[in-house]
Amino acid sequence: MFSPIKCLSALILSAASLATLTCNAAEIYNTLPKQINADQHYVFYSHGYIVEGTNASPVNPRWGTYEFPQIKQALSDPQYTLIATHRAKNTDPLAYARKLSEDIKKLVSNGVSYRNISIIGFSRGGEITALVANQLANSQLNTIILAGCSEFLSANPHVKLYGNVLSIFETSDGVGSCQFVADRSPKISSFEEIAISTGKEHGAFYTPLRQWVAPVKQWLTRTR
Repeated sequence: MFSPIKCLSALILSAASLATLTCNAAEIYNTLPKQINADQHYVFYSHGYIVEGTNASPVNPRWGTYEFPQIKQALSDPQYTLIATHRAKNTDPLAYARKLSEDIKKLVSNGVSYRNISIIGFSRGGEITALVANQLANSQLNTIILAGCSEFLSANPHVKLYGNVLSIFETSDGVGSCQFVADRSPKISSFEEIAISTGKEHGAFYTPLRQWVAPVKQWLTRTR
């Protein structure tokens, strides 16, 4: 079963949010669509740990509300199919990465090229995204990690990245550069890293700020 959501209006946030991108009319799926188009670009977004459970907009006392619905709308685009699953509470990262890898293999078995598949993850979702890239080990896969190169990846040196990789981190955040993962990943096809400075620490990725959404969408278009 999938849950398409119509993006009916532009996102309007206050100036204090540092401005967001407006969303385009596109469907957002909770799971892999039943009908697969071999010529389509498929993008998977994996949210942070705090969203696991039943609340799509949980609140962190330090970083505020994680605006998962708004992030999905901001990332959606008519040029690709966005799949953003709301994970269950206490999801095992490795088991979920295997499931996501199987979804991607299903796309490939239906004629979708790895170069038309992109995986994006923030924080815990970034760790999952790295695990997926490591499991698939494909040189054409597109991978975006948002503040996800944490102690988990430091403690698991066997996890490597492959294909085209974009890392974005916030300079005021405790989770920083992915360069150390790139350095141990000899089969990366390309690596680009962007540092943003909003002063919002990890919470910079809790809302669809233009500072990270814009380069993500530009990179998705460029790497197709």
